[in-house]
Amino acid sequence: MPTTRKKNSKGGSTSMFPKKPADVLKMIKDNNIEFVDLRFLDFIGTWQHFSIPAREFDASTFEEGLGFDGSSIRGWQSIHASDMLMIPEAVTARIDPFLTIPTIAIICAIVDPITREPYSRDPRNIANKANAYLKSSGVGDTAYFGPELEFFILDDVRYDQTANSGYYFIDSVEGIWNSGADEGPNLGYKPRHKEGYFPTPPTDSYQDMRSEMVVVLEKLGILIEAHHHEVATAGQAEIDMRFAPLIQMGDQMMWYKYVIKNVAKSYGKTVTFMPKPLFEDNGSGMHVHQSIWKKNKPLFAGNGYAGMSDMAMHYIGGILKHAPTICAFSNPITNSYRRLVPGFEAPVNLAYSARNRSAAVRIPMYSPSPKAKRLECRFPDPASNGYLTFSAMLMAGLDGIEKKLDPGDPLDKDIYSLGPEELADIPSVPGSLEDALKALEADHEFLLKGDVFTEDVVETWIDYKMENEVNPIKLRPVPYEFMLYFDV
Repeated sequence: MPTTRKKNSKGGSTSMFPKKPADVLKMIKDNNIEFVDLRFLDFIGTWQHFSIPAREFDASTFEEGLGFDGSSIRGWQSIHASDMLMIPEAVTARIDPFLTIPTIAIICAIVDPITREPYSRDPRNIANKANAYLKSSGVGDTAYFGPELEFFILDDVRYDQTANSGYYFIDSVEGIWNSGADEGPNLGYKPRHKEGYFPTPPTDSYQDMRSEMVVVLEKLGILIEAHHHEVATAGQAEIDMRFAPLIQMGDQMMWYKYVIKNVAKSYGKTVTFMPKPLFEDNGSGMHVHQSIWKKNKPLFAGNGYAGMSDMAMHYIGGILKHAPTICAFSNPITNSYRRLVPGFEAPVNLAYSARNRSAAVRIPMYSPSPKAKRLECRFPDPASNGYLTFSAMLMAGLDGIEKKLDPGDPLDKDIYSLGPEELADIPSVPGSLEDALKALEADHEFLLKGDVFTEDVVETWIDYKMENEVNPIKLRPVPYEFMLYFDV
């Protein structure tokens, strides 16, 4: 049985959102907090943490920070320069809704213990620098992002790789392959392949679970616009956050994944944000809505195509030009490119259009309000690190604005139905992670502006991904190769 709400109630009210260190200390006292959990991201984008007794945490911690070993974090320091400091960010403090012992979680900035300079490989620091660059450019003061993360809710996951074997097996009570299983009894409500979009219960068996996920997210201050079953069989789902400024949305995306996984676990389920866990059905994408504002005024509304401004069109031009490089961050794993295959469900063609979901960049037309004017980048996936993905897209868009890049003519056709001749002149996203990393190596000057990304960050990202992901995948046979080639 799910236990999330019971545990959440033990920690006191999670509706308190602090703004300064004194607010955090008051939260600790008022809610009888016993532990403070310090969280930060490794270079690849996974939350790391350690906890200290609440009595060890006071106002000085926000100034002095807490030391840790940076050499043990993926993609970070070498052993001879391993000491690092984490500085708690008071505004991020939230009472953890899952832990039995009352615990407050705080996201931290990472700094060098000697120079006190923000660490260049801290993804959150990169996002902070992207935000600062936007303001310094004079273009705008706020970049809003609204990612739509999709994921699969599963019942069983097993995988292994040895010298003489390799396999994966996933299962879901909703999986259409279980239509003939003896489930004592099998009630038969299994979404067919590509027919999972918007069915009501009982076919949508995860309504209550997703609703609980939303309840927990909103108690953490993360506003949700909608949730629903997604296209694929086997429990594919989507929960949409309301748009928020870049840094805030980066923080929210980390909480989002944490909440989704832990609520699912309380139901005896597991969740994956891997883009393509299933063969012959839709993968999980992360469509990213974005816009720039200045002094509380939207800058993407205008009198041009689809009601967009010249600035917005130049931004789109930047996204389309630098899309292969963006993919190195927005589609950051080898599995990402099992989804980005021409002729299938993902928008791989680098074109833009109003309303058209087959284009890589779509201009939503739901509302005529200037505040609703935005673009939607459709090729990213939820394996990505939000801080890096949003920053790379913002820098590409700003490069487009600075250089007045022309996105070309819109493609107001179903791109999936176009023949080879019509597609010949339309560029596409990279076909593999290796190709995306090559694009990043060749085209990253726009990322270096304002020292947002650094040469060290770019080189380390490429080296890490090649050594730890691309090359290891190349070295291993996959099961289907035996189907194709064993009898050669």
